[in-house]
Amino acid sequence: MDYELRMDVESLKQDVVAGKVDVDRLIGLIDKLSKKLDAANRRIEELEKQLGGSTIKLDEPFSVESEEKRQEARGKKSKRKKPKAKRKGRVSTAEKLARATREQNVYPDGIDPDQCKLSHSRVVWRLENGQAVLVAYHIYRSGNQYGKIRGVVGRSEFSREIFVAIAYLVFIMGLSFDKVCALMNFFQNLKLSKSQADALMNQLSREWESEFETLCTLLANSAVVHADETSWSINSVWVFLSEHARVMFFGVNKNAETLQKILDPETFAGIVNSDDAAVYANFTNSQKCWAHLLRKAIKLTLLELDNQKYRQLTDRLLEIYQEACRVKRDRRFGMEGRKRKVAGLDDAILDLCGPVWFAELPPLEGSANDYRLLANEVFRLMLQQQLFTFVTADDVEQPNGKTIKVSGTNNEAERTLRNPTGARDTGRTSKTKRGTRRRTITQSVLESLRVYLPEFTLSSVITEINRWQDCGMSCFTQLLIQLNLPPPEGSVLDSVFSADVPA
Repeated sequence: MDYELRMDVESLKQDVVAGKVDVDRLIGLIDKLSKKLDAANRRIEELEKQLGGSTIKLDEPFSVESEEKRQEARGKKSKRKKPKAKRKGRVSTAEKLARATREQNVYPDGIDPDQCKLSHSRVVWRLENGQAVLVAYHIYRSGNQYGKIRGVVGRSEFSREIFVAIAYLVFIMGLSFDKVCALMNFFQNLKLSKSQADALMNQLSREWESEFETLCTLLANSAVVHADETSWSINSVWVFLSEHARVMFFGVNKNAETLQKILDPETFAGIVNSDDAAVYANFTNSQKCWAHLLRKAIKLTLLELDNQKYRQLTDRLLEIYQEACRVKRDRRFGMEGRKRKVAGLDDAILDLCGPVWFAELPPLEGSANDYRLLANEVFRLMLQQQLFTFVTADDVEQPNGKTIKVSGTNNEAERTLRNPTGARDTGRTSKTKRGTRRRTITQSVLESLRVYLPEFTLSSVITEINRWQDCGMSCFTQLLIQLNLPPPEGSVLDSVFSADVPA
């Protein structure tokens, strides 16, 4: 019997009982079948690997969804195409006009409306009484002269107040675009997508770029500049505050080369108020921040409360600074009188820190070395005449008429950096060159309007910007002309951004 072809178990049993089975032949057959079984198992394993470990159950009913899941598990896309969502088409101008809350005719300036013809219509979202209103404007023309909608950026469907409101919330208040859109929807009933808000800020920065360059020229010709810097997602953020401009650079390198492009020590004639960082060493007409020095002294005292030498240094430095502030406030002193007082304050620094300076002590350990460094720093700044510059400096006047006293600290610049620092710590930062340029331009122009407007509100900012459109000249350019300064040559913004900043 050919058991290889017909493996009937019962027949095999009968043949074994009857003694009809060739044992050697049967063993050979079993060995042959065993090899075939092993080969089949290996093939099954190979196929399972190709299928990603998944197998199809024969008793499982076939379904499209199950097959798609198996295909996804194998890393293959299903051939079955999902039905595409019906794309919403653009809303026509006629539909937008029908949705408008009110209508308004716009005629060319200085032309009798009876001599004009209707050219076209467009809709604009505006903020009126705290609410978003869709206004239909009917533009009339006379020859080549067309009526112009006041307070609208280019061909945008959003007014300037919406642009500025978004810019203020994002760049000044530090809110994300998502939160700004949610706020506009909740309070102003204006539905605005994140991509729309982002596009509006790109458009605004392009419109204000020339104003930013004008601010850089005004900054370089200021009497007093407060400067401070901190880290950013890209390089650093650097703030410069003067009586003419408040300029912030995001994503720039913090080095002497960058500073020279913003404030050239060879040509800048004003006072630089800053901390004692090495990057500001080339400015001879400087005021170093007393707040930084006093914080170092207080920290030193807190480290060793029982150390009378540390406590004496802290107490005496505070007394000297308070005396300098008193002399600054006292209007009875003329320039010569204040200079004599400063000479006396220099002598006080000499008595306090001179012994450490002239001892030329080598580096020490722990707080003792901190004491040595602080005493030497104060003495060096006294020799360089950078401690009491604020006492003899004249007050400065802002374009809005407010008089500003030159300060002995750099606290104003530090306060200005709080919002950027908060944005940095929470990840709401600019991570590309495009983003840093946009933030630099927009935030600088908005912050600078603080020193030009009596009140810094949305209404006052919009009124001022609309005036730019009417007269063709910003308040920054007007001041540039009043100071008899030449217009900007080249782009400071292009020069300070390093090539390694991601595009």
